[in-house]
Amino acid sequence: MNLEKVLFGFFIVLALTLNVAFVVGDIAVPDHHNIWLLFAAVVVNLIATILKLGDRSQTGALLLATALVADLQLIASSLIWTFADTTAGLDALATATIVSLAVGALVANIVSVTLLVSDTLISGR
Repeated sequence: MNLEKVLFGFFIVLALTLNVAFVVGDIAVPDHHNIWLLFAAVVVNLIATILKLGDRSQTGALLLATALVADLQLIASSLIWTFADTTAGLDALATATIVSLAVGALVANIVSVTLLVSDTLISGR
């Protein structure tokens, strides 16, 4: 078993599960979405992106693209949370925007995990 591949898969799946943990709940209720889960999702997604940088295959390019999309959306949602919290407070509209961006990142993470699993199944034969 290759430890590098295990860590790579671990961070990709962890990014997905942290993203799911953040978005679960009523979309407009701030109490249903923990800022620390969003922070963890951002950090783990950035680590997963760094791990995807070395692969020069077509699948690697798609994995990197999905990671960059997820990073962009999670960072945008973090910035909105920060600005909303420091100005008018976190209301239903701001929370819905934050969670909507995180759902977009979730879709990118699902595509990433699907690509990883399909590439693993194809290369295993």
